[in-house]
Amino acid sequence: MKIIQAKKITEIIEGLCLEANLRLRKDVLLSLRAAYARETNKRAAGILKVILENAAAAQKEKLAICQDTGLPCVFVELGQDVAVKGDLKQAIQKGVALGYQKGSFRNSIVADPLARGVSGYTPAMIHIDLVKGNKLKLTVMPKGFGCENKTKLKMFNPTSGIEEIKDFIVEAVKSAGPDACPPYVVGVGIGGSADYSCLLAKKALLRRVSGIAKNYDVTSHKVTSYASQLAGDLLSEINGLGIGPMGLGGMTTALGVNIETSPTHIAGLPVCVNISCHALRSAVKIL
Repeated sequence: MKIIQAKKITEIIEGLCLEANLRLRKDVLLSLRAAYARETNKRAAGILKVILENAAAAQKEKLAICQDTGLPCVFVELGQDVAVKGDLKQAIQKGVALGYQKGSFRNSIVADPLARGVSGYTPAMIHIDLVKGNKLKLTVMPKGFGCENKTKLKMFNPTSGIEEIKDFIVEAVKSAGPDACPPYVVGVGIGGSADYSCLLAKKALLRRVSGIAKNYDVTSHKVTSYASQLAGDLLSEINGLGIGPMGLGGMTTALGVNIETSPTHIAGLPVCVNISCHALRSAVKIL
């Protein structure tokens, strides 16, 4: 049994909050560079250049990539052979607060969704999965709400065809238009229950952005073949919308489409679309 001190988790979460907000993920950066290299629309190319310059400045000057440092989402994969000495959730929340304070990031979290009140750094959203083994995987994703607000969920009939689902996903991106700061990465969750499909869609954003039909995460988990093909088809259709970087036209409305699927009930077919802006941020550490 591996024992991990809660204090260690707090230190790691603090560092991950800083890394995620100050340094753009390598796969996203490479996708943006590739989009800039192939862009033929002068105005769109100019926007992509500014986005790349902003990412470089953020890393160099240790400034937030975006003023909206998001609602911190923390994904935990806890091995069955790992024992956390202390309060795991409390350790995570403390780490988020310390990281956001150290980075001088914006206070964006209100304690009550209706009464609102004074904003702070926490609480972060925590998702915990119990897995095999003696590893603890911690992932921090600061999710900005310009793009989070464009989330769409639809409960399809189980007899719905793939074209209906494609139309819904493309329309979700089209309706977002320029409002969520394209070029986007589009996360799609298919299956499970209504709430679980939304979680799948967000988890899809954690996978590497490839910009092609084959998508892999850090563990080289391969999506099902039909989902892989669907992702490629969707990327082509979405980029055919012509929304382009920051809505000014061009070849790249989306950098990639990632799909996660799950078994579901015979009477249902939930589909959720969770969009990320061009500043798709996350950082991960495995203990």
